[in-house]
Amino acid sequence: MLVDSHCHLDFPELSERLPEVLETMRENGVIAALCVSVTLEDFHKVLALAEEHPQLYASVGVHPDYPDLHEPSVIELVKLAQHPKVVAIGETGLDYYRLNGDLEWQRERFRVHIRAAREVGKPLIIHTRSAAEDTLRIMREEGAEKAGGVMHCFTESWNVAKGALDMGFHISFSGIVTFKNAKELKAVARQVPLDRLLVETDAPYLAPVPHRGKVNQPGWVKHVAEELACLQNCDYSEIATTTTRNFYKLFKINM
Repeated sequence: MLVDSHCHLDFPELSERLPEVLETMRENGVIAALCVSVTLEDFHKVLALAEEHPQLYASVGVHPDYPDLHEPSVIELVKLAQHPKVVAIGETGLDYYRLNGDLEWQRERFRVHIRAAREVGKPLIIHTRSAAEDTLRIMREEGAEKAGGVMHCFTESWNVAKGALDMGFHISFSGIVTFKNAKELKAVARQVPLDRLLVETDAPYLAPVPHRGKVNQPGWVKHVAEELACLQNCDYSEIATTTTRNFYKLFKINM
């Protein structure tokens, strides 16, 4: 059995064919998936999926890629996170790849999410791209280790992974780790302790080999797990069992 720790089933590429997507999950032994919020405007769609389907869970947060949105407050995030199917705060973090100029608003948004996670006692889902130094710095300054969480769709160096691991965070790998040219990322994946490892699709994006270039879906997370089994030199069943156990423990869900 497997869990997709990060996907976006509310996005139209997947929501318009949800029965098929859920059936593919079942056929591939994917017993649960975490549907991750990227805006508060669309949070109701994410929550509705989690309420309707017992195998789906939700997060609440605002992605760093969106500058012109309602900025959530700590109080607002905490209130929305009280719902029993909301198991995390995020995704949140920093992204200096797509945006430039004065990004202080992005850093302040990140701080708000960390404070909310600490207050509500739920883990963080952290996105970082071309911003690793500031991401780790703000995590330390805001006491993110008191909330815990996951560095999702990890693509950074071992030093960045070590910095997050030292704060008690998990590291999640997506289909990128299956790409032939991802040699440095594969080297990082070999070093992450099994008890801190998660797998994800980030669907509908980043479909793993052998589906690269297609619309991704949670059922294909098995290919990420297969690659990690090779990199960690262990059985697929060990990766599947361990990452599933890690998911339920991190997000405080009863199996």
